[in-house]
Amino acid sequence: MKNIAVIGAGTMGNGIAHTFAQSGFKVNLIDISEASLERGLATISKNLDRMVAKEKITENDKVETLGNITTYTNTVDGVKNTDLVVEAATENVDLKLKIFNQLDDACDDATILATNTSSISITQIAAATSRPEKVIGMHFMNPVPIMKLVEIIRGYNTSDDVTNTIMELSKTLGKVPTEVNDYPGFVANRILMPMINESIETLYNGVAGVQEIDTVMKLGMAHPMGPLQLADFIGLDVCLSILNVMYDGFKNPKYAPCPLLVNMVQAGKLGVKSGEGFYDYSESRKAENVSKQFL
Repeated sequence: MKNIAVIGAGTMGNGIAHTFAQSGFKVNLIDISEASLERGLATISKNLDRMVAKEKITENDKVETLGNITTYTNTVDGVKNTDLVVEAATENVDLKLKIFNQLDDACDDATILATNTSSISITQIAAATSRPEKVIGMHFMNPVPIMKLVEIIRGYNTSDDVTNTIMELSKTLGKVPTEVNDYPGFVANRILMPMINESIETLYNGVAGVQEIDTVMKLGMAHPMGPLQLADFIGLDVCLSILNVMYDGFKNPKYAPCPLLVNMVQAGKLGVKSGEGFYDYSESRKAENVSKQFL
């Protein structure tokens, strides 16, 4: 397996492309937006510069990594002659089904189709193709070049051969693959998102403030990042989408998103990417200043 295509040049997509390229794979990075591709490559270059500065890689390693990445705005051209396609588009069911239907037509019969979805059913996505045995979940963690975990999610029809191939491939990337079954939220988000949602409920009910909630979880539970800061980092719209998938999938009210989260997303307060969430990022991307609405 040498040739990889990654669909989506956003935060997860460019991180996945970076990781494969740094491990010596040839990567086709695909996005319908040329501007998104340019931003994605700029992010990869900046992250590689940080690694050079920390002496984790050499300048030559950086040049080779960037040289392994080719960009495409046309999906059909970008997935030609690839061994694996990793979809990292927006967490939207209809969009993913459309992409996988297109990939099924455009890719070679032997190509494995993976999705980086953080919550959507692999079985449902696979049903949009004629090769469900070759569809699998590869849920990378953000930031991808640094985080070791990859959740490997088998769909109902995913074959043993495909699962074993992706498990071994993940190890060659320096990752720790962990196999889980196909239920809404899988393992990571089934546990994480209710915690984040409960943290928002705690704020919504006036139990404590933003910094106080995050401090309790950082110092009391040894979390490297408080849940509200983490929600900002993930994106409040993404958190809402995942909670809705779990709520729809399990029909259990414990997964119902907090009204405060819903209102913040509707107001465009999405966290780091919009400049404001529970914290204000207008001056720094670090969670140093609590958003005015929570003071």
